[in-house]
Amino acid sequence: MAPKPQSPARLIALDGSRGTDITKSAERLAAELRERGITCVISRWDASGLFGELAQNDQRGTASARTLSLVYAADLAFRLRWEISAALKDGAVVIAAPYVETAIAFGIGRGLPEQWLRELLRFAPAPDVQALACERKLERGWKPRLDRSYPEYCAALLAPSASRRLPKKLRADVIATLRRARGRRVYQLEGKGLAQAVKAVTGNQPASSSQPSSRPRTARK
Repeated sequence: MAPKPQSPARLIALDGSRGTDITKSAERLAAELRERGITCVISRWDASGLFGELAQNDQRGTASARTLSLVYAADLAFRLRWEISAALKDGAVVIAAPYVETAIAFGIGRGLPEQWLRELLRFAPAPDVQALACERKLERGWKPRLDRSYPEYCAALLAPSASRRLPKKLRADVIATLRRARGRRVYQLEGKGLAQAVKAVTGNQPASSSQPSSRPRTARK
């Protein structure tokens, strides 16, 4: 009897500047992999609930970019311990949406030193595949939303009022940082990039099951 093919355990880092785009790109990539029989899970931000707790105890406009970066690092450590590592050990493909580069790009945009940010997050293992979300509404800044993703959450806590948006230029700077290649292939999940990312993951090792994605504990209802 031929041996049962094994799932190609891979870690995919999927970063972006806008929560809706990150979510849609992650779900589309996961659907493509699952159609090929690949066990695939999505690890989302705030699996630990730390950001939800911070939002309840902090007034708008009083948080700092450094504090938010530290909380992101703690939340990512939680995700790695309880979601990502466990799923990889079981042979699944894990889409970390977002992963390291989103937090680094936003921190740089807010004036934090890149070296400090990379040292802070250096505990996170390098992904097997690096991807960028298909970005929409590039001409807009972020709406302050606690229930979207890290950039919108930061916009909500950093802005002095819930109605104020962080400037469009900051988002443009974050996107430029994300798109800056760092000596490795980065797949942009639009056009042929999605198919290329799927090919980079699947290789010649199909799997046969699927698992649900995690859900953040922030203000999402």
